[in-house]
This record gives sequence, structure tokens and C-alpha cells, in this order.
Amino acid sequence: MTKEEMIGMMAQKSGITKRQAAAALETFIGNITTQLKKGKKVSFAGFGTFSVSQRKARKGRNPQTGATISIPATKVPVFRAGKNLKLAIRK
Repeated sequence: MTKEEMIGMMAQKSGITKRQAAAALETFIGNITTQLKKGKKVSFAGFGTFSVSQRKARKGRNPQTGATISIPATKVPVFRAGKNLKLAIRK
């Protein structure tokens, strides 16, 4: 599903315009991003939790040359599905 398809579905199911649905989705995504940048978790009971995980620095290989390279430490977003989401997908 693309972002445009999601906006269309949100507009249809909630009875609002696509412009309003797009604004709502952008606000939702922006708020989650802002909280993750601050290092906070965002939880939706039964759906899941968005959080930030720290990856350690490590050594890797350039697949073209085979040379060893250093991969720096970085932060990555993580989503853990909640119980209700897991159960809904299994059915």
C-alpha cells in the first residue's frame, strides 16, 4: 500500500476529504518522528511500539573490492508489533 492509497482509504472510511486525510497522516508521521528524535518511545496499546535502537560500530567488507571498512555506530528506528496486531495477522 502506498501513502496515496492510505490517504484515500482514510478519507473514505472517515468521511473527510483527501486533503484533510493527508494532513492528518503527515501530522501523525511527523509527531512519531519528532518523539523518536528525542529518544522517546511511541506506544499504541495492542498495535505496537516505535522506538530507537543503537547499533554498535563494526567492521564490514566492501562487496566490490573485498576491502575491510569501518561501519560507524548509528541509531535506527524499530517497530515491535503488539499482541492484537500479531493475532490479527495470524488469522
